[in-house]
Amino acid sequence: MSRRVFVQVTADFDTAGRIRPLSITWSDGRRFEIDRVLDIRPGVAKSGGSGIRYLCRILGHEVPIYYDECGQRWWCDGRADQVGG
Repeated sequence: MSRRVFVQVTADFDTAGRIRPLSITWSDGRRFEIDRVLDIRPGVAKSGGSGIRYLCRILGHEVPIYYDECGQRWWCDGRADQVGG
């Protein structure tokens, strides 16, 4: 079972309005650089809800993160038993 884990994302916004996430910071302060954005498209998260899905490579793993344009918040899917991300 998944749940939403809201995360802090540092991102670059270019003059055309495109968003490129650069790093993710968990609530416990751990920070991970995004090595590469592999894909950007509307998507539905396993934890429910939809947003713009950014499929990112972080430390060799493919990690989907989601951006809610209306709420202007970022989240990842986390395990229901996971604390702090």
